[in-house]
Amino acid sequence: MAAHVLGLRAVMLLGALRGDRTHVARVVLGLLLLAGATAAGCWALLTLTDAPTDVAQTVILFGGSALTLGFALAPLIAGASDPLDPRRFAVFGLRERSLAGILLLAGFVSVPIVAVVALAVCTVIVWEAHGVPVVFGALSALLGVLSCVLLARVCMAITALALRERRSRELSGLFALAIIVVLVPTVVFLASLEWNGQVPTQLESAASLLAVTPFGAAWAIPGVMAQGGVVWTPVLIALATVLVLAAVWYWLVARLLTTTEGPVSVRERGGLGWFAVAPGTPTGAVAARSLLYWLRDARYLVNVLVVPVAAGLVMVPLLIAGVPLPIVALVPVPIMALFFGWMPHNDVAYDNTAIWMHIASGIHGAADRVGRLIPILLIGIPLLALSIPFAITIYDRWALLPAMIGVCAALFLSGLGLSSIASVVAPYAVSRPGDSPFQQPQRSSAGGAISQAVVLLGAIVVSVPTLWWAWLALTRDISYAMPVLWAGIGTGLAVLVCGIAIGSLLFRRRGARLMEFAEAA
Repeated sequence: MAAHVLGLRAVMLLGALRGDRTHVARVVLGLLLLAGATAAGCWALLTLTDAPTDVAQTVILFGGSALTLGFALAPLIAGASDPLDPRRFAVFGLRERSLAGILLLAGFVSVPIVAVVALAVCTVIVWEAHGVPVVFGALSALLGVLSCVLLARVCMAITALALRERRSRELSGLFALAIIVVLVPTVVFLASLEWNGQVPTQLESAASLLAVTPFGAAWAIPGVMAQGGVVWTPVLIALATVLVLAAVWYWLVARLLTTTEGPVSVRERGGLGWFAVAPGTPTGAVAARSLLYWLRDARYLVNVLVVPVAAGLVMVPLLIAGVPLPIVALVPVPIMALFFGWMPHNDVAYDNTAIWMHIASGIHGAADRVGRLIPILLIGIPLLALSIPFAITIYDRWALLPAMIGVCAALFLSGLGLSSIASVVAPYAVSRPGDSPFQQPQRSSAGGAISQAVVLLGAIVVSVPTLWWAWLALTRDISYAMPVLWAGIGTGLAVLVCGIAIGSLLFRRRGARLMEFAEAA
C-alpha cells in the first residue's frame, strides 16, 4: 500500500505539468524560481565553509528556523486542499497508525522538501569543514527535514479540520499581511547591522534563544558542538519536537477518519467575502460590513492615502529649517499614528442611512463600536509596523525603538477611544456614498470642526506623559525608552477601553437621534 501511495504521489506531481498552456507556464515558472532560490541558497551555504564558526552558526540557525516556520505557515496562507488528506483514504479500511505512517512517508515526495534536503546536505558539508563529525551533521539535517515534513502535514490537517469553512482569499490575505508585518521589520533590522566578519552582538542572544526552540534546535546541533557547548540540549529538544509532532499527526489522522463533515454551510458559498471570514457575531457582522466600506468606498480610501502623504510633507519645512534628517525621520510616524486614530471619529456619518441596520437589529453598542474599529486596526497597525523600523534605521539607534512604539501606541489607541465617543456624540455631514470624496456638504454649525479638534487634541493631551518620557529618552537618557513603551501601551489601552464603554452606552441612548441625523444629512 505504501508503494502504491508513493506512486500516486509521484503521478500527482507529474500531473501538475498537464493542462492548458497558462497553467503549465505558471507551474514551470514556479519550479524555475524555486530551483533558482535553492541554488542560490546552496551556494550561500557553501561559502560558509571558510567563515568563522559563530557566523556559520548564526546564518544556518536563522535560515533553518525561518525555513521550518515557513512549512508551518504555508498551509495557512495558501489555504489549498490537501491532496493527501487522510479522509480521501477512509474507504480503503487502513489502520490509523499505518495510514499515518504512509502519508508521512509520502510527504517526503514533494518539490519543496527536495529543496530542503538539498539545503540540509549543504549544511552537512559546511559543518564537516568546521570539524564537526558527519554523524552529527547528518543527524541535524535529518531532524530538520523531518520537522519540516511533520509541520507541513500537521498544519495542513489542522487547516482542513478547523478552517474548512473559512478558506477564502481574504483569510489568506490576512495571514500574508501578518507575515509581511513581521518579515519587513526583521529584514530592515538585519540590514542595518554591521557584521565586519563577526556576529553582531544584537544577534548573539537571539541565536542562543533560537537554538533551544522547536524551530531551531535541530539546525543548532552541529554549531553547538563546533563551539564546544552542551550538544545534548538541542538534540533532546529536536527529538522531543519530532516525537510530539508525530503524536499530534497520528491524533489528527484518527480525528479526520472518525469525524464526519457537516453539511455545506452558507459560509462556503462564494461571494460573501469578509462575511465568510468574520465570526458569526454582531461584532463580526459590523466588522465585515465596515471592511467592505474601507476597502471599496473612495471616501475611505482617500482618507487612508492622505495620512502618509500629509505626514511625509511635514518633513519638508523641518528640513528647510535645518533640523537634522535623523531627527526629522522620527516625526512622520507619530503623526500617522495620531491621524489613524482620529479617522473613525465620524464613521457613523459615512454609513448614511445604513445605520438603521445596527439600530433596528438591537445590537449591543459595544458590538457597533468595536466592529467599526477593526478596519482601521487592520490598516493602521501594519502601516505603523512597517514605518517604525525605517524611521529608527534612519535615526540609527535601535535602542529608541521601544520609545517610538510607545508613542505611536498612545496616540493611535487613544485616538480610537476618543473617536468611539465622538462618532456618536457629534456626527457631522459628509459626502454621500458615490459622491466625490473631495465634495463636502455645507454645514450650518461648527460642530464638525469642534469634534475633529477635540479628538486630535484629546489624544495628544492624554499622551503627554508618554511624549515627555520619549523626549527624555531622545535627549537625555535612553533608559527611559522601556518606560515609554509600557506607559504608551497602558495609556492607549486604557483610553481605548473607556472610549468603547462610553461610546457603547451613548450609542444605545442616542439611537433615535442618530437615525434622524442619517435621514437629514
